[in-house]
Amino acid sequence: MWRRVKRRFGIAAPRLSVRLHMPWYMRWSMLVPFLIGTLGLAWWAYGSGLELAGFHRSQAEQELVQLRERVGLLSAENANLKSLQVQYERLIQIEQSSNQETAKQLKSLADENISLQEDLAFFQDLTAVRGKEGDLAVHRLKLVRDSLPGEYRLRMLLVQGGQRAREFTGSYQMVATIVNGGQRSTLLFPQDASGNAQFQLAFKYYLRVEKSLQLPPGAELESVQVRIFEQGAREPKLRQNVNLS
Repeated sequence: MWRRVKRRFGIAAPRLSVRLHMPWYMRWSMLVPFLIGTLGLAWWAYGSGLELAGFHRSQAEQELVQLRERVGLLSAENANLKSLQVQYERLIQIEQSSNQETAKQLKSLADENISLQEDLAFFQDLTAVRGKEGDLAVHRLKLVRDSLPGEYRLRMLLVQGGQRAREFTGSYQMVATIVNGGQRSTLLFPQDASGNAQFQLAFKYYLRVEKSLQLPPGAELESVQVRIFEQGAREPKLRQNVNLS
């Protein structure tokens, strides 16, 4: 125990150091100005470095403001152009719709004109044969291709002259001259093995006739002969040829 006391308070005892106690706020009051100065020095060095590199903050801010103004102007101009584009698109749609409607009207007028011309020609043909009592004539005989391959359409106007003409009763046949495989042959319409089949006719003054002809595959039509028979007659009263137009 005595040894412990000597070690603690004797010559071998640990050294005692005395330090001046400073409050924390005094320490911070000394440290804060140093930190502020260090930050200011760093900021000044950063700005000096930018100026030495050719970068000026005030000029950059001014250019940034100008760029923002330019972006605003371009945005407004872009919105205006989009509005104009929508208006022009609507105008184009209206114009296209108007053009389509005009084209339809023109086509309708053209079809009506063709129909009137056909009616005029019809009445002219009808008037031309009125003075010949009982005569039978074929007018406006026409042969054209139809929409399907190998299909043709024949049109004709049958007219009987005279104001007191009796009713014509009879029939007609069509004899088509075709070329198939380099060989020319004939086909009878209506097609019947006996050859006695005929299209029936019954009219007094005039009759419009329209008939389709269907040829075998690969056959080409050259011409058609129309044969008109009176009822009970074996020989045709009238024959008339027409070529493909």
